[in-house]
Amino acid sequence: MAEQLRAFVEREPACFERATREGHITGSAWVVDEEGTSTLLTHHRKLNRWLQLGGHADGNPHVWDVALMEAREESGIDGCELISTDIFDIDIHVIPARGDDPEHLHYDVRYCARAPHRDYAVSHESHDLAWVAIDCIDDYTTEESMLRMARKWNELNNA
Repeated sequence: MAEQLRAFVEREPACFERATREGHITGSAWVVDEEGTSTLLTHHRKLNRWLQLGGHADGNPHVWDVALMEAREESGIDGCELISTDIFDIDIHVIPARGDDPEHLHYDVRYCARAPHRDYAVSHESHDLAWVAIDCIDDYTTEESMLRMARKWNELNNA
């Protein structure tokens, strides 16, 4: 996926703009609690799935800033901070057509962030939010990209 992302960025000068028909860059945050044992998931309103927090770059090439801003906006956790600006995960997935928006790809670049507390506020973009034990993430989702991030997190923290 990293090679596909690189090729997309190299061929598409407007890769950070949501109006790009093929797709666009998005930034997401794998938000963990202070202990690093739970992650904050959103029950995404439009997609009706439990996912990590994130959203559109809307022209911002600093995708780690996008991921952090989206995490803060979607969770109401102002003190949420990136653990690192290193890319944690990349996922390229199809977003189905909706209204006037045709089917397109999200080239999702994901970063790790830590929340200073477990209090949150559900935004209009979510049905709900939930702190989920990383070892129990498959109780909420069978999405391979979510399970992959859980495995990666556990590998990083059990090394």
